Amino acid sequence: MKICITSKSNEPDSDIEPRFGRAPYFIIADTENGKLEAIENPAAGATGGAGIQAAQEVAKMQADVLITGNVGPNAYEVLSTAGIEVVTTTGVSVKEAIEQYNKGTLEKVSGPTARTHAGMGRGQGRGGRK
Repeated sequence: MKICITSKSNEPDSDIEPRFGRAPYFIIADTENGKLEAIENPAAGATGGAGIQAAQEVAKMQADVLITGNVGPNAYEVLSTAGIEVVTTTGVSVKEAIEQYNKGTLEKVSGPTARTHAGMGRGQGRGGRK
């Protein structure tokens, strides 16, 4: 089984990245051989549609499970259509998330956990309205 975990860096001790589409890295854990592989998320810097593009990348990796903080409706639809189980958690490292999943303490979600465009920017816009 392949588990894909969104990560803030390319290290397994890194914290989970809560924004699926904008996650800098995906860590792929292969439960059959115990190997971990870090893959840079090519959609992280996309100007639009990052969630959909990231979901397509995860599907190409043939992941069975995605562990992330939140996933929006468009990305969830792509993942669901590809048969990828979506599980959420926050405040833990990639390694801890894998352990929690293997113990069965993480719960599969049955729909999106974030609204459309939730990962856009970081709320630091200066606003243009006067």
